[in-house]
Amino acid sequence: MNAAVEESAPFDSERWREAIEKAKADRAGFGSNVALNVPAQLKHYEERHWFLAAQVAEVKKHNLQTCQDYVDLAAMIKRGEMTAVPAVTDDFVLMGVGAKTDDGPFTKYEDDQSIPLYDESQLREQSESLKAARPKAAPEKKPTPGKQKNPKQAEKTQKPEDSAAQSNSTAAPPSNFQKYYDQPGERERLFADYESLQALGQSFRGRSYDLKSADDRQALKMTMLSSLRPTALKALQEVAHDYRVQFDRPLPISSLVRPEQYQHTLRRYNRAATTIETPPHSTGLAFDIDYRYMSVAEQNFVMADLARLKDSGRIEVLRERNANFHVFAFIDGVRPSDDLIAASLQDAGAPPPEEVESKEPPPKKPAKVENKKKAPEKSQRRVKRR
Repeated sequence: MNAAVEESAPFDSERWREAIEKAKADRAGFGSNVALNVPAQLKHYEERHWFLAAQVAEVKKHNLQTCQDYVDLAAMIKRGEMTAVPAVTDDFVLMGVGAKTDDGPFTKYEDDQSIPLYDESQLREQSESLKAARPKAAPEKKPTPGKQKNPKQAEKTQKPEDSAAQSNSTAAPPSNFQKYYDQPGERERLFADYESLQALGQSFRGRSYDLKSADDRQALKMTMLSSLRPTALKALQEVAHDYRVQFDRPLPISSLVRPEQYQHTLRRYNRAATTIETPPHSTGLAFDIDYRYMSVAEQNFVMADLARLKDSGRIEVLRERNANFHVFAFIDGVRPSDDLIAASLQDAGAPPPEEVESKEPPPKKPAKVENKKKAPEKSQRRVKRR
């Protein structure tokens, strides 16, 4: 059982559509009398950042390369660090992987900026298009003799759009891509990044992709996102096989590797998509199982299987509220030490220790005792008699 080399139909094939229908099939009346049992292994720790910190610690432990964008992901694929995950097999089906990709140009992601990648001919085309799109200065109208307005009146009657036109009549600031391509060193590096993606697309997983075609760009992005590190794929296959044998359905997988750039795109639609410096999905060790369509009995079975893998030290896992089981596989089947996890808490978004201490609630003040009115005490001083 090796899905990495198994023959698989692509997205939107008849086999893939049938698997999606089977994964979404109505479970009405099936196991309705079963109570949901979420094991402790799939719940948050008392320190809620510990879950993410364990995944960050794994990156530190093995000095793992993560991917910022598709350029980084392409390099990891070429180095053999990532393996292909088929769109559909007997045991699982990709349902939503790459759903938020677009057909736009590939981009380099740096300093929270997306820089479009072009070859030399495309760069010339984009530069010419930008020049043509710049608004031209309107010809200055000469005042009609005898009908000149005084300066103050002219200011009052000038329309806001006239002011905008005047400001736009000067050269517009360079666009995002021009700012980078105007620098010779940067331009050559961006050309090289484009060529690396082009080389990958020429022969990738059984087909060729043309980066100048919008449809091919989107298809290539989805295919690249259908990747995982071998350790994570092995865990996915094991859980999927157990599930299919038990319920005769393919396990729905909603997410695999996600470059940080794609992670930020998902954040617009999914608030659960983390934005820490090292998102788990950018490592290629994380995948999500979609439980939206599962019956309670199915969820209980999958959770028990995942709890078993966690107890053996192979994975970290959480039942998320957005209908996903988030699974993170440890490369050598051994979770990082508690010391390393504790040292990774701040990288996982936890506040520094001193800040936690400052936020501790102040000691409770003793309850106020109601003061009873006392009769005035007689003065102990002797009064001199006259």
